[in-house]
Order: sequence, then structure tokens, then C-alpha cells
Amino acid sequence: MKTYRKELWFNLPTRRGFVNITPDIKACLKESGIQEGLVLINAMHITASVFINDHEAGLHQDYEKWLETLAPHEPVSQYQHNQTGEDNADAHLKRQVMGREVVVAITSGKLDFGPWEQIFYGEFDGRRKKRVLVKIIGE
Repeated sequence: MKTYRKELWFNLPTRRGFVNITPDIKACLKESGIQEGLVLINAMHITASVFINDHEAGLHQDYEKWLETLAPHEPVSQYQHNQTGEDNADAHLKRQVMGREVVVAITSGKLDFGPWEQIFYGEFDGRRKKRVLVKIIGE
């Protein structure tokens, strides 16, 4: 069995945003040389996420609206966590809903996706450098 590890770094200029990282993951897979196995992609920060869904702008706007309804950023005083001097409690909650990681099967050297599936990095407390781990195992 072979293994491959790489860190992808992101620094979004906005507080929140979504980045399609599917091309990055495909490049990692090609670099790994693995033809059959699994790829784990996970956000290595507690206010960021990795998830799979459709790459459609309207859906991303719906996510923004839905997540802000579930865990509004303001007023920041509504959250116990923000009493520590932070203002990002909502980002922790949004990450919990969107998830930490995804696992995708690799078949014949390709990501074994369903129709329209893409991998995204979700940022909920941006404007600083954060990383995503890509770990590939297989043959």
C-alpha cells in the first residue's frame, strides 16, 4: 500500500467563502500515482470546513443565508464563547454543521464521484492562513 500526504493552504480575504478545491485534489491524486484507494480531505482548523456538493452559485448563496439563519454572526454578545475576547462563535457552529472532512473513493486513478459532486473548502472566519490536509492511501 502507498500513502501520500499534502497540505493545501488558504487565506480568504473575506470572513466567509467557499472554494472549489476539486482541481487541487485531482492534482494531488495524479501526483500520488495511486489508482485504487481512498482520499481523505479535512480542514485542519476549527472554523473551516470541507464538504461535497454541487458547484452552483445559487446553492452557495443559499448556504450563506441558511447558515446565517442557524448561527448569526451578530450580535456577537449572544455567544458564551465570544466572552473570551473572540468574535467567531458562529464560525465554530457553522463548521459543525458543514463538517470537518470528506472521504472519496479512488477508482482507476480518478475520484469516484456521483453526478455534479465537487469538493469545497468552506471558510467561516477568514482573513488568516488555514490549511487542509489531503491524505491518500491505496495501490
